Amino acid sequence: MEKRELIAQLQRKVALCDDMTAYRSLYDLLHQELFLFSFSIIKSREVAEEIVSDVFIKLWRIRNELLAIGNLTVFLYTIAKNLSINHITRNYKYPKVSLDAIEVENVANFDNGEELFITAELAKRIQHAIDTLPSQCKIVFQLVRESGLKHKEVAAILNISEFTVRNQLVIAVKKIAAAAQLNIPPARSRSTPQNKILPPTD
Repeated sequence: MEKRELIAQLQRKVALCDDMTAYRSLYDLLHQELFLFSFSIIKSREVAEEIVSDVFIKLWRIRNELLAIGNLTVFLYTIAKNLSINHITRNYKYPKVSLDAIEVENVANFDNGEELFITAELAKRIQHAIDTLPSQCKIVFQLVRESGLKHKEVAAILNISEFTVRNQLVIAVKKIAAAAQLNIPPARSRSTPQNKILPPTD
């Protein structure tokens, strides 16, 4: 069963049956990616864990309303984003904080050279290229590549247009390809030797 279908099935069980097993399964499915997302903003593992816990506490509290939520993944990411930004606003006393104003931590992982068919040196160059991406560009790339979210889901979470998501991905891919010294083929080409590092498309 595809992950999105499984999440939707578990969502219904929690909403209709107060199913604690389904709730725990949702936690197991989404905890790590929500943690990495929050950590990329907060840069504190302890606080990120607390935020993810708060996200799932809220999920359980509103379980009777879950059927009205069309995309639970987007909903939970949005809560995690808001809680993370609120934490920074509260603790660092910024008058107003957006993701554009935050230095986002890189949580993309290119260390597995065997999986990616790349050397350690190339992986290092790619990681550095991601580290130097603008904040919004970096977080868009990570949500698409690391979490496997669709462009429209990322747009909803970050409150930006799908066009902006695509544009940010183009910027990210070009910079990463340049760091890896890759030649990017035309957009319609199906034979791309660097497919392993390019983010999926919708």
